[in-house]
Order: sequence, then structure tokens, then C-alpha cells
Amino acid sequence: MATASAGLRCRPGASDEERRNVLFLAVDDWNDMVGALGDNQAITPNLDRLAKRGVAFTNAHTPASYCAPSRTALMTGLYPTTTGCYYDEPHMYNCPDVVDLPAYFRQHGYKVHGGGKLYHHMPGFIDFRGWDHYFIWNEEWKKRGWGLYAWEGPAPLPPAVPSSPIAKRLVETGKHSAQYLDYAMLPDDAEERMADTQCVNWAADFLKQDHEKPFFLGVGTFAPHKPNYVPQKYYDLYPPESITLPPWKADDLDDLPPLLKARIERRREKAHDEMVALGEANNAVRGYLAALSYADAMMGRVLDALDSSKYGDNTVVVLWSDNGYHLGEKGCWAKKTLWERTSNVPFLWAGPRIPEGVTLDTTVSILDTYPTLVELCGLPRPKLDGSSLAPIFRNPATAKDRAVLQTHEQSVSVIDGTWRYTRYETGEEELYNVRQDPHEWHNLAADPKYDAIRRQQASHIPPHPAERGKGKKAKTLRLELDGESFEWVPRE
Repeated sequence: MATASAGLRCRPGASDEERRNVLFLAVDDWNDMVGALGDNQAITPNLDRLAKRGVAFTNAHTPASYCAPSRTALMTGLYPTTTGCYYDEPHMYNCPDVVDLPAYFRQHGYKVHGGGKLYHHMPGFIDFRGWDHYFIWNEEWKKRGWGLYAWEGPAPLPPAVPSSPIAKRLVETGKHSAQYLDYAMLPDDAEERMADTQCVNWAADFLKQDHEKPFFLGVGTFAPHKPNYVPQKYYDLYPPESITLPPWKADDLDDLPPLLKARIERRREKAHDEMVALGEANNAVRGYLAALSYADAMMGRVLDALDSSKYGDNTVVVLWSDNGYHLGEKGCWAKKTLWERTSNVPFLWAGPRIPEGVTLDTTVSILDTYPTLVELCGLPRPKLDGSSLAPIFRNPATAKDRAVLQTHEQSVSVIDGTWRYTRYETGEEELYNVRQDPHEWHNLAADPKYDAIRRQQASHIPPHPAERGKGKKAKTLRLELDGESFEWVPRE
């Protein structure tokens, strides 16, 4: 269903003959907590204003539940089931002939600059083939394979790491790393030294410059990814007594298939039970919300720079997140599940020939980014798995639900406007009517009444998915460094 503000119109722009610029904005681990998407807790004025000036998709989903494969899928326009990049497999090794999104724009005459977290943040995941220039906040990381860690010096850090009671407990018990579920206030004057701040300031400077060629500018923040080390002023937006925790159902796991239930119970024991014992859930959610508002402020700086530049009327803007994030739902505090909380993310579009003030709950995938940008910018379309959203922008009333996929490793969910069906590698299944049961509390997969729906949803899963590629998790590749360059080679 589409809803539009009064006086629906498209932003005026340059003529169709003039090549459009692209501002490609990424945030990390941001679930659907955005004011403009209906959340009443997150304070996100800049994402809200971007939504008002374009199209906001409230039912947008990620192609994978973990950042590396999700970002690979968006950048290549191909599902993990097509590339074999299900987890930490670097696509530049496993799919060397695939032309990713920035490289495609560069091949077609664009000036292509990027900075921050656009690919996975581990060393060796920035594909240099696509960029004229890539900004990195810490030059030392170039010598380590261009990793993008934002929580190490010289970035400002709290006096002690880990800092939060829950992170300290998890480290003491050997259950998690120091960064997992950590949060802390930084002094407000530390903001300009933060990695994400440096990146957006670089992007703002880029937009102030004269560019003879059309540009593709990619800007990614690490926030709100844990650890949530952000200035105090963002914490102050959320008084502790104002925090609302997500709904909870004590017997939520009882109707899960046995192997899945056992896995989630282990996850609960590792983090959620400790969180409850310490009474830290409110503080953990507060830290996440503070990081959302910090990331929103950073996106606001880039949008302000675009608005004050000469490129504002001829630049397509897209903002996306790589995956959602659990805040205690089903006893989970992270991602890597095949439930709505990990797949439903902000997906906002604005620019020339994109209508203003439109909100759509049509099911789409962030995988649609590549084909949409190609069409909006008048480039020939390569073979991709996603669907262009440009026809929806031309006439939002034509938007229709379709089935999209999300993977976690080689388990697959099929998502549409009503149903979420999941088939795990083990053969176990889940089925939820997300319209009637938005919290996914009632698994219908074992009910014969829904057999036809279950089979219909399962029919969307590729019958012959790609085999898993080579990657770090399988210990089959190693990163070979050569000064500031790198390549992946087989491990002997």
C-alpha cells in the first residue's frame, strides 16, 4: 500500500539528458527504528527529512542476516545463492568476473569516490577495482589490508574497555569479545575525532568541490554497530526512564523446531540471561538508540552539504542498512537470525524524478539498489538478481508485493507482504503470518492447514544454489599484503 503526503510531486532536476550523480549512504546494523518508518522512540530527524523528500520503504529487507554477505549482495546485485558468498567469502576472489556497483559506474565514465564502511569492515574486503579514491580515517589500517575498525585508537575511547557491566561480564566469563554489547558515553568534544565523523566531513568537503564528470559518492558509517561509544549529547536524548523495551513472550521458543530451538537457547544463555541478571537491558537499548541518533546526525551533515552544493537538484540519494539488529526479541542481542528484526531496515530514496513524501509498505530488497541506480542514471543494465524500483518511482500506485530472499549461511528465508517462510540447512522450517503476527510468536510450519502456503513460499528458493565459496571462516584463503595493496591467495 502506498501513502503520499498532500501535493505529491517529483523534485525538479536537470534534464534527463544530463547524467545524474549518486550519493550512496550506508549505515550499519540499523533495524527499522526510524521515526519516519513509524517508530516512536528513535530520534532521527535527518533520516526523517530524507524520507519526506522522497520515497521511504517500510518493508525493505536485506539479502543476508550478517554484514559481509549482505554488503556483497548489494554491491554485486546478486544473492548469496548466486555468488556462493554466504558468510566471509570475499567476492573479488570467488567471483573475479563480477563487476560490482562502483566499478560499473566507473566503467561508464563516473568519478567514483568512497569512504567509511561500505564493504565489510574486516581487512581485505574493499574491492579497489571500483574506486578512483577511497578515504580511510586511519592510515595505519592501509598496511593491514584496509580494515575499517572504528573502535580502536586513535579514535576516542572510554577510559576502560569494556565499559558496560554486561560487556565486562561477558568478557569475564569468556562468552564474547570486549566490543560485543559494550556502550559508553564519550565527551561531546570527542565527536570530531571519531571515525564516522571524519568520514562524513571528508564527504562534505567532496561535495563542496567542482567535479567535471558525474560522480558516485559512497559514504558509510560504522554506527550504530556495537560498541556504542558516542558523545554524551546523544545519550541525553534518551533519559533512562523513557526507554521502552521490545515485547517479550516467555514461551516464544516452544514452537521452534528442535535444532533451531537449541541454538537460540544457547544464544540466550550467552548474552540475554546475563543481561537480565544484571538488569542492563534498558541501558543496552539506550546505548543503541544513542548510536542511532549519532549516525543520523552524521548522515545529516552529508545531506546538508549536498543541499548547499550545486549538485542537489541532480543527485540521486539512496540510504540503506546492511542488516537489522535484535534488542532482546526472542532472547537475542545481535543479528544472524532469520527473523524480521534482522532483515527489516531503512531504505530511503530521493532525487530527480523521485516523488516526494511517499511511504510504501511494498516488499522490496536492498538488493534492488544496483538495478535501480543503473536505470535512474541511464546506464545499460547488466544481469542482476534484484529488481529496479524506477517503475515504482514513476507511479507509486503500481507497487506490488513480491517474494524476496534472505540467507544466513545456507539457510534461506522467503519474505513477502504477508508471509515469512524459512528453510534451514538442517531441513527444519518456520512459517509466520507477519501481518497478523508481527512478532513472529506463532510458527505455523507444522500446521497442515498451511501446507499449500508453505510449498508456495518454498518454491521461490533457488533449486540449485551456488556452493559455498572460499573464505576466511573456512580457513581456505589468506590475505597477502604488499605495502598498501592486498590480494587473496589460497592457503597452502
